[in-house]
Amino acid sequence: MIAVGVIGLGAMGSAMSANLVKAGVEVRGYDVVAGKRAALKRAGGKPVASIGKLSAGIIITSLPSAAALHAVSDLLQKKCVVVETSTLPIEDKEKARATLKRKGITLLDCPLSGTGAQAKTKDLVVFASGEKSGFEKAKAIFPGFARSHFYLGAFGNGSRMKFVANLLVAIHNVSAAEAFVLGMKAGLPAKTIFEVIENSAGTSRMFQVRGPQMVRGRYDGPGIAVGLFQKDMRIIGEFAARIGAPTSLFNASAAIYNAAMAQGHAGDDTAAVCAVLESMAKLRRR
Repeated sequence: MIAVGVIGLGAMGSAMSANLVKAGVEVRGYDVVAGKRAALKRAGGKPVASIGKLSAGIIITSLPSAAALHAVSDLLQKKCVVVETSTLPIEDKEKARATLKRKGITLLDCPLSGTGAQAKTKDLVVFASGEKSGFEKAKAIFPGFARSHFYLGAFGNGSRMKFVANLLVAIHNVSAAEAFVLGMKAGLPAKTIFEVIENSAGTSRMFQVRGPQMVRGRYDGPGIAVGLFQKDMRIIGEFAARIGAPTSLFNASAAIYNAAMAQGHAGDDTAAVCAVLESMAKLRRR
């Protein structure tokens, strides 16, 4: 298998890199933070000192902002297929795609479904879109860090599907918290609520993933922090407004995430919306 480059070694990028190494892939990685490059080396990868020194047939980008994507696009020079996994506005990905195309580099729009914690266990889904020939080259590496992948056609469809998925994540996360608070306010133990509802018709993937944190009432060690998720929610809200899609439940859930920010949970996992609803319910755990 050809070498794979990873640019951006945060929660998602580092987990993908570690799993690719375990799958026998030679991983070359870069991050602006030296400590993250050192962590890649400890995981068995090969850190590089700059993007200009990164040479690989396939490069995965996992970046925090559109500005970071444009900076990377300006610096990449060697022909390759870039698998762009960040959640960013489609317009910015289109701009980066045009920049790279002029250099003979193919950019695929491939957002991921899953949190940093899920990335560690390869519990990710790739929403791939863009040039079919580029996808055919890149798809061989997806099983190394994801449990499933889908090819969705035209460039940008991966992001459109990610917006759909994250809209549901935002709503289901709040609905799970609301259910826990209702049950606990009524006198049911949180642990019992989780064990029963997880096996009932009312369960959801977010209930299963974030329910254990809500049971413990501990929200540190985020899969995705509330502050970071605000960026995703803003992108979804702006996209929905632009195309005229009603998102009343999503908008209602946004108020709870905003309250989480105001109450000091910016660095906590998004499961902390449960703490917000507990406060609103004047609920004190025993």
